[in-house]
Amino acid sequence: MTLSRIISLSAATIAAGFLGLSAARAADSEAVAHGRQLYMADNCYQCHGTVGQGGAAPTIAPPRLLAQSNFMALVRQPPTMPAYTTAVLNDNDLAAIWTYLNSLPAPSSTLPEPLARLQQPAAH
Repeated sequence: MTLSRIISLSAATIAAGFLGLSAARAADSEAVAHGRQLYMADNCYQCHGTVGQGGAAPTIAPPRLLAQSNFMALVRQPPTMPAYTTAVLNDNDLAAIWTYLNSLPAPSSTLPEPLARLQQPAAH
């Protein structure tokens, strides 16, 4: 095999890798958008907040988001909320909701400025 052939094959392999990553990111992006749409349409946001931050129900966004299999099992047979059976939400759609929630950034550990000032010791 000639050097130019090796270089050509290497370049093709690298390009295929980038295209594969790009296709995977596009698929993830579509799953996130689909999951968000389902999260809103199925009224998850009414109890868990628009970005899973909690409200009437617990926080379900990172870092408190369960592993996907645990999340799906809990949604199917929850202790307190109505169950979302496969008749209501199929496994692919429930996985898309998990993908949406998993895409959300974890909340900042720093308090907003007005609240941070309240936690500072008072000057004497």
